[in-house]
Amino acid sequence: MATVDDVRWLGSSLERSYEVFVRGRLKFRVGSIVYVAFSLDETEMGFGFPKEERAALVASSPEKFHMPRESELRFNWVESSLAALDPVEACEFVVDAWRLCVPKKVAAAYDLRHPGGPGPDRP
Repeated sequence: MATVDDVRWLGSSLERSYEVFVRGRLKFRVGSIVYVAFSLDETEMGFGFPKEERAALVASSPEKFHMPRESELRFNWVESSLAALDPVEACEFVVDAWRLCVPKKVAAAYDLRHPGGPGPDRP
């Protein structure tokens, strides 16, 4: 079961990423692009995800993932239940969402520094 604290450290440590609160909701941005957002009660995490792959992700694990609101379908975005994700999986989604927002050279530099991938014990 993942929590906001399981991924908050990661969002704060990724290059060009910063934390903001919008209407009381914790969000992570690169520039003006939001790539991760949490519900007010911190039970759900929305994150950047390719639109073309979104339906397949939701269909593969409907207990974990669901489509965003209709007004957000035009964005590369999907929603998840934090309780259904394990912490390592949640961190992987945060990094993948961040990758959608940063230049390829920034993402490549991250890969060189973190060959084992993200995780709660690997910043």
